[in-house]
Amino acid sequence: MKESRCRVPRTGSTSRTALSARRRTIRMTCPTTSRAVSRRTGRVASRTLLRPMPLTAAHPWAPRCRMAEAREGVRLQKVLAAAGVGSRRACEELIAAGRVEVDGRTVRTQGVRVDPATAVIKVDGMRVTTAEAGLAYLALNKPPGVVSTMTDPEGRPSLADYVEGRKERLFHVGRLDVDTEGLILLTNDGELAHRLAHPSYGVQKTYLAEVHGTVARDVGRQLRAGVELDDGLVKVDSFRVLDRVGRRIMVEVVLHEGRKHVVRRLLKEVGHPVQRLIRTHFGPVALGDLRPGKMRPLTSAEVAQLYQAVDL
Repeated sequence: MKESRCRVPRTGSTSRTALSARRRTIRMTCPTTSRAVSRRTGRVASRTLLRPMPLTAAHPWAPRCRMAEAREGVRLQKVLAAAGVGSRRACEELIAAGRVEVDGRTVRTQGVRVDPATAVIKVDGMRVTTAEAGLAYLALNKPPGVVSTMTDPEGRPSLADYVEGRKERLFHVGRLDVDTEGLILLTNDGELAHRLAHPSYGVQKTYLAEVHGTVARDVGRQLRAGVELDDGLVKVDSFRVLDRVGRRIMVEVVLHEGRKHVVRRLLKEVGHPVQRLIRTHFGPVALGDLRPGKMRPLTSAEVAQLYQAVDL
């Protein structure tokens, strides 16, 4: 389809320069047609399609349009799709079904605009994080011998060695003993980190411990009932023996306590000093096959489950 040009009547009083300027102006605003323009009358045939002038940076309305879009925010279904919830069509269906909340209110209307950097968005009660919020959520498999701090006055390897070059100011969620290995979470989401580390929210941590000797059948019952340590009574949520190879036994301990060296002290108290200790889970996040010293971003589902675990 070719762009049609509207004719400008010639007048004796119009200069050639002015006439050329008028023609350029009319070409920009004249409708486009699929039929030829009558050369005799200069009128456009009946079947026309209006071609709007593109909103380039030079267009006088463009800055005002961009400012209006910034004030109004981004369409909710677009924010959800960008966060990995699903396709835009699937996100529209979630909105229509009343499964999406924004700042505590259920949204059923399509096209609602939100500020993705500040809005609290939930799908089926689980919070959705957006890239615009600038928040990072990482899982690190801490090797033994690394201290769970960002700096160490003794010059030992620290968590800072694994986040060098990242623009975010990251901090760790809780700690692992220097000799303990496994999963540790890193984030710049202060509120989430505080709640995850606070014992009142009861976020469970799972550990694999290698011990020696024979584990009596009543050890699990004893640990679940509670063991008195020097800083008070400690109970585990669950305890089980996973494997036996000679005198080496692998046990699993699940608890929500965050006291210093708590797993090592508990097992020592019941007669089984720990030879090796690995944290495999922090709440819903699993270490999986992440290799020692490696780090990965949490999935949107994992972040949502962490939020849910601490009522955010």
